[in-house]
Amino acid sequence: MRTIKPLIALAIILVGSIGCKKDTKIAEDPVISTFYFIRHAEKDRTNPENLDPELNQDGLDRAIRWAEVFDAIPLDLVYSTNYERTSMTAAPTSVKKDIDIKYYDPSSLDMEEFKLVNEGKNVLVVGHSNTTPMLVNKMIGMEKYPQMDDSDNSSLFIVRIIDGIPTHIRLKMD
Repeated sequence: MRTIKPLIALAIILVGSIGCKKDTKIAEDPVISTFYFIRHAEKDRTNPENLDPELNQDGLDRAIRWAEVFDAIPLDLVYSTNYERTSMTAAPTSVKKDIDIKYYDPSSLDMEEFKLVNEGKNVLVVGHSNTTPMLVNKMIGMEKYPQMDDSDNSSLFIVRIIDGIPTHIRLKMD
């Protein structure tokens, strides 16, 4: 009996030490960044000379619907270009989430820096028919999406980057 207890203790120590190698890596949680890209809602087209029109009533209604779509999503940031139609599209979501809108210039946006600054976050980006697909293409590293049709105010592009690997989808929200 006296020799069994030390053998059991030795067995426990050996099994414990085998299971606890010093160079065993603990799995880390993946870094997940999710970007939601939309084009501004329907703009007021009554004055073709106005280069910065506001939203029309259909656009205001759509902006509110976008806020409802994003209500269930825990957004960290809302980005918009500095135009009335994009700001007005982003506003209901921004207000509902109590997040200030950050303004960006799509022509000078450094995509790698943008990804890094927003790493691990859920981000809404409001843009235009030409800039939205351009930014999505830069995010995913390929020319997948062409310029949007001028009547398309309902596409939602979702880019999810998990540990640096992007996936993407385009949804129509009509």
